[in-house]
Amino acid sequence: MNIGFTSTSFRQIKSIEKIVKIASDSGADCIEWGGDIHIKDIPTAKRAKKLCDDAGIIITSYGSYYRVGSKNADKWKKICEIASAMGAKSIRVWLGSCDSEITGEETYNLLVEDGKAICSAAAEYNLVVCPECHDNTFNNNTDAFLKIHRDIGCDNFRTYFQSRYKHLKYDLDRIERTLPYVESVHISYSEQSREQFPILKPGYINSLLDKIISLNFDGNILVEYTYLFCWAGLASSMKKSIAKIKAKVGKIK
Repeated sequence: MNIGFTSTSFRQIKSIEKIVKIASDSGADCIEWGGDIHIKDIPTAKRAKKLCDDAGIIITSYGSYYRVGSKNADKWKKICEIASAMGAKSIRVWLGSCDSEITGEETYNLLVEDGKAICSAAAEYNLVVCPECHDNTFNNNTDAFLKIHRDIGCDNFRTYFQSRYKHLKYDLDRIERTLPYVESVHISYSEQSREQFPILKPGYINSLLDKIISLNFDGNILVEYTYLFCWAGLASSMKKSIAKIKAKVGKIK
């Protein structure tokens, strides 16, 4: 199991050298590089790879923000080339632009068609395609993901797990039913605080981690600072977050 963070946790820091130093200083095993701020072309991807290799940091994934259903083959090819150049294993995407409950048949068929196409293209680069687990996309609930996973039917189509920190029973069930297909888990202490304000339930993330551990998850856990916290996030905060998770999953004693 690799423990690290998303580079988008530090949107205010444009220097990839500084982000790699934060990863090294915080004890991170890995980084997911985002395509919106930090890695937008192949030369930068290669530089990030060199920096991470030298620091002993794994590059798990590339946060591309590609919208499945857009059918933009040229854009997708460039994304695959960037991800491959940095040595990432997977590409994070958005699965459409609306919740599954309001996705019509025509739109769904388009998602499946484009999903198959981008998975086929990604396979040429030995890359996995992973939709983010999020509202306002088709991957907004467990049954929706399992349906489209079956219909796309590609071995390199997997998913993220990400909680909204509101419905523990649902989250534990989603982990149980989708973990064989989960590539990475996004964990956000700042998001938990925002979602649970004003009554914080500090044991929520521990419950999620307990479930993940009990099912022998061997993927990536990525800390993701969000909203205003990503602008104020400090290296010291990341170090504490990673230490908490590593202690929980037994990577440090």
